[in-house]
Amino acid sequence: MKRILTCIVFFIALTQVHAQDMPADSGVFLLHKFEQHIGKETYKVYNYKDAKKYVVDFKFIDRGSPVPLKATLTVNPVADPIELFVKGNTSRFSVINDSIKIRGNVADIRVSDSIYKKNISGFTFPVTGYSPATVQQVLLQYWNNKKQPASINTLPFGALQIKNTGVDQLMFNGKPIAFKRYTISGLIWGNELVWTDNAGKLVCILTIDAEGDKTEMMREQYEPLLPELIKRAAGYGMEAFAKAAPSNNTPAGTIAIKGGNIIDVETGRAIPNGVLIIRNGKIVSINRSAAAPIPKGAQVINAAGKTIMPGLWDMHAHFEQTEWGPAYLAAGVTTVRDCGNELGFIDAIQQAIDSGKGIGPKILMAGIIDGKGPMALGIIQADTKEEAIKAVDIYKAKGFSQIKIYSSTKPAIVKAICDEAHKLGLTVTGHIPNGMTLMAGVDSGMNMVNHVQYVYSIMKKNKDRSVNFDDSVSIAAIKFIKDHNTVIDPTVGVYELAYRNVKEDITKLEPAFNTLPLPLQTQFRTYGEDSATVERIAPMLKSMKMIVKKLYDAGVPIVAGTDMGFPGFSVDRELELYVEAGLTPAQALKTGTITPATVMGLDKQTGSVTVGKNADIIIVDGNPLTNISSVRNVKVVIKGGKVYDPDMLHKMVGFSK
Repeated sequence: MKRILTCIVFFIALTQVHAQDMPADSGVFLLHKFEQHIGKETYKVYNYKDAKKYVVDFKFIDRGSPVPLKATLTVNPVADPIELFVKGNTSRFSVINDSIKIRGNVADIRVSDSIYKKNISGFTFPVTGYSPATVQQVLLQYWNNKKQPASINTLPFGALQIKNTGVDQLMFNGKPIAFKRYTISGLIWGNELVWTDNAGKLVCILTIDAEGDKTEMMREQYEPLLPELIKRAAGYGMEAFAKAAPSNNTPAGTIAIKGGNIIDVETGRAIPNGVLIIRNGKIVSINRSAAAPIPKGAQVINAAGKTIMPGLWDMHAHFEQTEWGPAYLAAGVTTVRDCGNELGFIDAIQQAIDSGKGIGPKILMAGIIDGKGPMALGIIQADTKEEAIKAVDIYKAKGFSQIKIYSSTKPAIVKAICDEAHKLGLTVTGHIPNGMTLMAGVDSGMNMVNHVQYVYSIMKKNKDRSVNFDDSVSIAAIKFIKDHNTVIDPTVGVYELAYRNVKEDITKLEPAFNTLPLPLQTQFRTYGEDSATVERIAPMLKSMKMIVKKLYDAGVPIVAGTDMGFPGFSVDRELELYVEAGLTPAQALKTGTITPATVMGLDKQTGSVTVGKNADIIIVDGNPLTNISSVRNVKVVIKGGKVYDPDMLHKMVGFSK
């Protein structure tokens, strides 16, 4: 009998252990970049007497690079946090190794090699960025359990706000389904859009990753609904900014700007103390006398001591989230070329801005086409001539201005893409695909090339990786580009940022860095390399800047582009780098104004302060013709007949000015 009782006790104990080892719940989120499914996150939930543990395995492959992450989150039965451990990667270029243990009112925190204690109070939850999705699911449960507080302190630092913004009705498997919609701000720059089902389980997160790229996390069974949620997100974001805009941003019939120096970017000269008249969004007169009459009833802007110039262009934008709209305008950027995005998202953004239902620059869309394979990006891919033609036709029907070829496109398909694009009146820009040279890409029909690296790659190198500009190979390369009238957008600034010394003051690159929202400051502080790598790369970076000067002097059209960087401000840095390379300020200004307008076929409409053109205008302190950095001092922005206050625009998207 004793033996039987012993066996029963052992069996019960064994059953309890196994019950604890069996997850009480589990789930799968499919991970996406630019709508392309690139990985998944799985979580398992284990219930204990006084706690619940979430064990997370997160991994995606981004253009051939694995991005793995492991996490465990422990909370009590009402979702109060106890511990969070996160280790792995949050993008191709960023790592994380954080642990947070909460004991009463004290948190023991480790962030990489830094270990410290932090006193906590109020509503507090550990969360280390956009990933993993499971942590955000529990965060929402915590917020609801605490009766939806206005703000939650986050560990290791920061604070976030969650708002219930409505319910979305959708059709799923032929039946209506409702998801609750929330915004989470403070976790990334701007707002994440988040949906849950009625039981509080996370359905979808639309966010940006640690690279600043669009990223989506979707519960597996609802995967078919992702395109519709992306499209709706664009509309919600633009609508929110339009509502937040002050009432004086309504179109004015007539605007008079008086007293400023008006820059003619085509000649590189200025009209001092002039009067500029704008009517219904067009420049109708430019008077050289400050005493020129002001039309009755005009909105008058006093620009005394300031400079009036055309709005800037960013010819290599990636409009990853709606917050870029106000940020661009605040920095004086009135036109951008979006070089590859989710079709549904950027199409909705452009329509919202053009119809006055959103705030942002004029967007010219370049539709991305990649080839299939492990390095592919996006969901529009072509490996055959038929697929290439279909992809180009889709973009043309949606009103895109260009096609952008990406790195995995097969060399044999490049010509098919270019031929169809040219047939439909579109130009072609992009990367030089793997296995091709710049010459081969241009010979196949590419009109423009993104990134100076592709010019650098066809030039003669010295042993230290600098370019030998006197070598016949380098001379021939520049001549080829000039003879084919190939447009280059160098994006020198993105290389400077990627290869900066992380121990140096980042405000040397971006003076306004400390005005950026905290999530952006956190993101950019880790960009860069160690001292040894920076020293090794320095000759290459110097040559890249010199290439810009050599191309410009040869008559090659140079257009300023950023490939993102600091939202809006990186256009300013790109122009500063061109001046460092040897261009005059007047020449640099052309690369960010009239030259982009010309190569995009819009120079009759915009790109300079000229009678008859659109009034895409900025007013800045200082004189950019003598100091290019004056373009940073934007005081007034005019676009589409609307007058914007840069400080107010910046505050709308979380900047401190």
